[in-house]
Amino acid sequence: MSVWRRVLAVLLVLAGMTVACGRASSTEGAPSVRVGSKKFTESVILGEMVAQLAKSTGASVRHRRELGGTAVLWEALRRDELDVYPEYTGTLRLELLSRLRLKDDEALRAALADEGLRMSAPLGFNNTYALGMKEAEAERLGIRRISDLRAHPDLRLGFSNEFMERADGWPALRDTYRLPQKDVRGLDHDLAYRGLEAGSVQVTDLYSTDAEIAAHGLRVLEDDAHHFPVYDAVLLYRADLETRAPEALAAMLRLSGALSEDAMVKLNARARVDRVPEAQVASDFLGGHLGVATKVQGEGLASRVWRRTREHLSLVGLSLLAAVAFAVPLGVIAARRPRLGQAVLGLAGILQTIPSLALLVVMIPLLGIGSRPALAALFLYSLLPIVRNTAAGLTGIPLEVRESADALGLSPRARLWRIDLPMASPSILAGIQTAAVINVGTATLGALVGAGGYGQPILTGIRLDDTGLILEGAIPAAVLALLVSAGVEAAGRVLVPRGLRLRAESESR
Repeated sequence: MSVWRRVLAVLLVLAGMTVACGRASSTEGAPSVRVGSKKFTESVILGEMVAQLAKSTGASVRHRRELGGTAVLWEALRRDELDVYPEYTGTLRLELLSRLRLKDDEALRAALADEGLRMSAPLGFNNTYALGMKEAEAERLGIRRISDLRAHPDLRLGFSNEFMERADGWPALRDTYRLPQKDVRGLDHDLAYRGLEAGSVQVTDLYSTDAEIAAHGLRVLEDDAHHFPVYDAVLLYRADLETRAPEALAAMLRLSGALSEDAMVKLNARARVDRVPEAQVASDFLGGHLGVATKVQGEGLASRVWRRTREHLSLVGLSLLAAVAFAVPLGVIAARRPRLGQAVLGLAGILQTIPSLALLVVMIPLLGIGSRPALAALFLYSLLPIVRNTAAGLTGIPLEVRESADALGLSPRARLWRIDLPMASPSILAGIQTAAVINVGTATLGALVGAGGYGQPILTGIRLDDTGLILEGAIPAAVLALLVSAGVEAAGRVLVPRGLRLRAESESR
């Protein structure tokens, strides 16, 4: 068996193992409900409440936690990738459906019906946007209202990335109040509080139910121009739930009117300040206020890491296999046809420069949420190092070796499999090694679109300011990258002929 047939055999075995690692069980016969939540604590708590209420009726429930951004969940709901998620009326009217200029909730319900969606009655609280500062800083500068910011053009403003672009966010707020500030940056909402504490940011956007307002001693600035609309919390769900899972839907809708603003602030504080898991916070509320007893099963550290490892291996293994199968032939073409090769390498290079998060979001309308957009993005990022190294390895074959092959009368196909690819194998494996290590790190971003993996505890740790959780994802990811790199090197010692290995080692010295 030739070198590259053995390589393909090994990759096929690895692919089978990663697929097996990624399989999940489901409850047969029960209606399924797919719940989503955004990447902030309140949304996760509400998502847990919805999931536990649905599960109490016997439904098979999956909660995709901490998906990145409003647009991600909205597209997932419209594409039938999710069944329900918590949303806010202000976001629906002024962001997602702003083109329709909807005047009230009745018009909003009608517009949603046209999309095959439904909206619950308000859950009972308004979580509007606000601007906040440290109390001492605001007092020193005499700032109590948003309009007072006009007198302080040198203030450093830091807003959540979504707020920077929203129709009701910074651009509109700046125009409404004629604010002169130029030092305005976008950052993660949860990191903004650290910025306020460190003094690198002086003003940020808040959610009015954030527990951090009291915990960090912040002053909420009066919206004296009444710029921000009402953001009543609601459940947004697919209309077919009414027939597909009516009992689960009825249970979920029991949240309507059940949560006051004060209650939501306290729930957020339990999760953010007291570090109680969101699932337990939700369970305690449902038992105490709705009389619904739910059981929350804790998961040990070893179990969590193993589950995330299986998810991460599935993403890395499958994307790498596809990249090898696609990129090696492209590298052969690039080596044999230099002009076409320049175009191939140029396109692969352009793909490599696209920001990871942007590529993931672009994939959602095409592939939905979950592992598919993450696999596609990882596949595209893996192409350049493998194509480039394959082409370099083939073009670097000595001329006398090629002339000997021609003298033996080998066909182009036989020469490729028996001489060219074996001779280029050290370079090709080095490209695969580079792509694999890049994949391990980049795959952590897959958690933003519901792909799981080591990125999930990292995202949660950033949101909760929990270094332990961040390390729970970061350390295994680093270890896996080292293991993958060592594994490719070990495979090279088995698959690459000894003479070629010795030659490559001597040339590297």
